[in-house]
Amino acid sequence: MKPTPEELQILAKETHAETKKYFQNLKKRQQKRLDPLMQELHEKEFAKTDCLDCGNCCKTSSPIVTEKDIQRISKHLKMKERDFIKHHLERDEDDFYVMQKVPCTFLDTDNSCFIYDVRPKACREYPHTNRKKFIQITDLTLQNIEICPAAYNIVEALKKRLPLVSKEKKRI
Repeated sequence: MKPTPEELQILAKETHAETKKYFQNLKKRQQKRLDPLMQELHEKEFAKTDCLDCGNCCKTSSPIVTEKDIQRISKHLKMKERDFIKHHLERDEDDFYVMQKVPCTFLDTDNSCFIYDVRPKACREYPHTNRKKFIQITDLTLQNIEICPAAYNIVEALKKRLPLVSKEKKRI
């Protein structure tokens, strides 16, 4: 299933409560195989997903930009770090650097990135569905499934591959 960004918002809202409860129940269980399973689902999804077909992450959200990202990107752009910060970044409510503008300044009309080879770490790792200790970022994943069709598909596949039977269902 490849939902459009518009369809994704509806689907994510429809499944939000269910997914949130699923993640809460998942946290209560020791899931030794969760990270390898997430890696497998991530690789399977991205084998058939081309991010250039969507680009919704770059169009709707602003990644955290680290000091190392600032150094690497400003060097690539042949800018002084302070000028890069002044022209492209701002501090968010948590005092992290993020891009000033959404859609991202570096997003081209074909959804490619002008600074792809030096893009921020948060962009390189997005949607974080193959991250180690995935269980620690389920709140972030709840947000990402509203933005990224691949993240939505990965989480829906996870629910099928690793179903959690609630105590209420066991009694029936």
